[in-house]
Amino acid sequence: MTLLQGRELADAFDRSAAAYDRLVGANPGYHAHLRLAARRLGLPAGGAGSRVLDLGCGTGASTAALLRAAPQARITAVDASAGMLERARAKHWPPEVTFVHSSVETLAETGVTGPFDAAFAAYLVRNTADPDAVLAAVHGLLRPGGRLAVHEYALTGAPVHRAVWSTVCWGVVIPLGAAGPGGARLYRHLWRSVLGFDTAPALRDRLLRAGFDEVRIAPVTGWQRGIVHTFTAQRPAAAE
Repeated sequence: MTLLQGRELADAFDRSAAAYDRLVGANPGYHAHLRLAARRLGLPAGGAGSRVLDLGCGTGASTAALLRAAPQARITAVDASAGMLERARAKHWPPEVTFVHSSVETLAETGVTGPFDAAFAAYLVRNTADPDAVLAAVHGLLRPGGRLAVHEYALTGAPVHRAVWSTVCWGVVIPLGAAGPGGARLYRHLWRSVLGFDTAPALRDRLLRAGFDEVRIAPVTGWQRGIVHTFTAQRPAAAE
């Protein structure tokens, strides 16, 4: 099976949007892990005055996690799927939250410009056609010293974690996805995309090559330990 990319992937998310919240809500730890990743971003207490970019916001779960960590931050939430954004916008948000329909690569065309104090990318980088270009674009949108958190399926590389991932996907995720309005296509893509993506050390190295420093890897708990990691990094501060 060829991995979905670009418009084809956005369309798959569009078709699955109606059942997406219900499916991820059945994943033990999903929302708690997003909240933990948002705290790991290290925003100032309350986030007052901070501009935060939420990339690949989907139906708004990552946006809600950011608001929990920094309720006073100004959040620009971005996604390439119109269907997912429709679900996100239908929820209750404070006026400091703005939703934008765009891919990261075309974000400048929407009028969204930096500098941002921080960026959050949950389950996004793996789904882009050119992760290096996306990370370079995010680097350019951050102020010097700006923070980045990438929360992503990035396996350790150990055979046991690959086996657990495939077992959960084919035993739970893909059958549940197949029962939804979009069918199993998006979830078969999810399974294969994780197996083919960077290991956690490789994604750390990719962030370093993109010009970030202070790169750290933090695990999550539960069955996703060794499968999902949060990567925190920063754009280097300007030389004095």
